[in-house]
Amino acid sequence: MRSETHSQIAALRAELQACNASLDAAYKELDLLCYAVSHDLRAPLRAIDGFTRMLLDRAHGRLDDEDRRLLDVVRGNAAKMSALIEDLVRYSRLNRQAMHPARFDMGTLVAESFNGLHAGPTVHLQLQTLPEAWGDRTLLKQVWSELLANAAKFSARSEAPQVVVSGEQRDAEQVFRVSDNGVGFDMAYAKKLFSVFQRLHAPRDFPGNGIGLANVARIVQRHGGRVGAEGSPGQGATFWFALPVQPAKAAPP
Repeated sequence: MRSETHSQIAALRAELQACNASLDAAYKELDLLCYAVSHDLRAPLRAIDGFTRMLLDRAHGRLDDEDRRLLDVVRGNAAKMSALIEDLVRYSRLNRQAMHPARFDMGTLVAESFNGLHAGPTVHLQLQTLPEAWGDRTLLKQVWSELLANAAKFSARSEAPQVVVSGEQRDAEQVFRVSDNGVGFDMAYAKKLFSVFQRLHAPRDFPGNGIGLANVARIVQRHGGRVGAEGSPGQGATFWFALPVQPAKAAPP
């Protein structure tokens, strides 16, 4: 019986190693694909922008206001596509980025992230006392930057935009929340929020590329944590993430 158990364990280990090797190879292929795609797409985008700018300069005196507006639209969309490609490349590399976990003051990290946004004097941040956290400080700063920017953007049209950051320890995890008094969202679409390219509002109303919250989910999951959101149309929203309390190995990519 014992020999049979050892054989089963050995077989499971071999299968796991084979799966890990296949997954690692798949991620390497994805990295190469993203690099190739981004390189091949950036060149024509640069050409579109460059030739459009040349046309604006050469034919400036022959163009009316509508001509110049249309050419500016072309350049603007080329710039948007270039930024989207760059964001996709960063998203694809999140699973490959080395993690350097340590214990740190989460409140200080939130303040740094908010100050780096330059959200403007109209957006008020209410930062409550937060527990210390364990994780990769650089990656978690990206999480805070995305969530705070999201809250500031969607509450900007409120009479008195407010962002509240809170946190607490619950059993074996620490839960951190970012709440705002903005436009909110319908909970029927809550599961779509953390997927790539999923947007609940038109770009003309609230600019963005639909990748920021996907980055949040991927980083938190690498820490062995969870993400979620709650909201109501016209009543604001709360985005939260939970991290394990005790230091643990990062989740495999």
